[in-house]
Amino acid sequence: MSDPCDLSATRARQLIGTGELSPEDLLESCIARVDAANPAINAIVATDFERARRDAVAAAQAVRDGAELGPLHGLPVGIKDLNATEGLRTTWGSLLHADHVPKRDEPMVTRLRHAGAIIAAKTNTPEFGAGTHTTNKVYGPTHNPFDLNRTSGGSSGGSGAALATGMLPLAHGSDTGGSLRNPATWCGVVGFRPTPGLVPRESRPLNFSHFSVQGPMARSVADVALMMAGLVADADRDPLTGPCDPSAFLDLEPFDLGIVRAAWTEDFGGVAPVDNNIRACFQAVIGKLGNSFGTISADDPDFADAGDCFWTLRCVNYLASHTKRYETHGEKLSPNIIANIEDGRKMSLADVAEAEVQWRRIYTTFQDYFEDKDVLIVPGNAVPAFLIEDGIPKEVNGQPMANYMGASLIRSALTLTGHPVLALPCGLDHLGLPFGVQLVGKRRGDVELLRIAMALETEFANIPGLERPVPNLEDLTT
Repeated sequence: MSDPCDLSATRARQLIGTGELSPEDLLESCIARVDAANPAINAIVATDFERARRDAVAAAQAVRDGAELGPLHGLPVGIKDLNATEGLRTTWGSLLHADHVPKRDEPMVTRLRHAGAIIAAKTNTPEFGAGTHTTNKVYGPTHNPFDLNRTSGGSSGGSGAALATGMLPLAHGSDTGGSLRNPATWCGVVGFRPTPGLVPRESRPLNFSHFSVQGPMARSVADVALMMAGLVADADRDPLTGPCDPSAFLDLEPFDLGIVRAAWTEDFGGVAPVDNNIRACFQAVIGKLGNSFGTISADDPDFADAGDCFWTLRCVNYLASHTKRYETHGEKLSPNIIANIEDGRKMSLADVAEAEVQWRRIYTTFQDYFEDKDVLIVPGNAVPAFLIEDGIPKEVNGQPMANYMGASLIRSALTLTGHPVLALPCGLDHLGLPFGVQLVGKRRGDVELLRIAMALETEFANIPGLERPVPNLEDLTT
């Protein structure tokens, strides 16, 4: 450890609890790292260090008083700039809200504070979270800490880059078509898309769509599990939630991989486009796992029609969320939002009904597929982190993409299943950039998936070339 900000969240929380690390020292270390690395990265876009310092003083006093401490006590946390934070600028990456400062926290942020978290900063996102490249007209782009000419991913790209560079021990993200998993993979960190409804989202535009979820990002699986203890809840205002036990995510032990039934797929049987070099990297990872699992075999789930289904239902979500903005301020919105709205307006009710039927079939057949499996291993992304000047890939292996989400099908198809998915880093790709896999668990098997991921994370750490990559901070601070 060179600085307190480089500690894992789990270790930092242990040291805070024993009084060996003060919340003030941890926060000041994070602030110093933000000052050093953020000018090159642009991951942190708004801060409230004054309040954070007051909260850190109070957190330290609580330790000295022997008070009951929450699971996230004294840990600085970054909140994606799509979620309202009291007194801390929240723009949704949009010029329409460029000067907005909320008067109160939204419920998720309140839960994190109640768990002891210190809300220190907001992390960058594309406008309203639309796209796999984190950039907007308010703050500009977030750069990949492994190559400043490349994207950090999106839409939780600010969180991914901030974690990779040690600016924060924990960060929040959200995920519709892979917005947690994409930047986690490209920044070499861990991102967790929980089972929908486990983390309440009281402001979802459509009551029973499980597309968009909130989730944790961190530098290890144990840290992600720790943050889950501060996120999960049963909230009446989100109809997808239900009874849950936040403490179930604390003190997890790695699963015995020797009894795990694993499957893997490169591209869902040719359904999802995957760059040939990424395919080769994925094959190499699978080849290095050897006898790690009880059983492991290639097995493609049936995701026929997943691309059309996802795009249609995504457009429904965008029509529900952004139609009024499009009609009154269309000239200020990003091309991605405009594309979703305009494609949605061309669709008929029959198109939506067909997509709903497709979704039902995909969901049902995936439950059958998973009956004899504990985990499915999938490439983390279809392409390497692209150059910022090139923009979101319009083709993969020479194959044109139908829309800006086309190259994301390796992630978005999994959204349709409703299963928990975790992005886990494992070494570097052919360009020397972070590489990773997605681990899919059983529906509502979030704890079990995290335990499997913890064990596989240890396995990767012991296989040369599959360790979690770490950026060279000297390249960012000189």
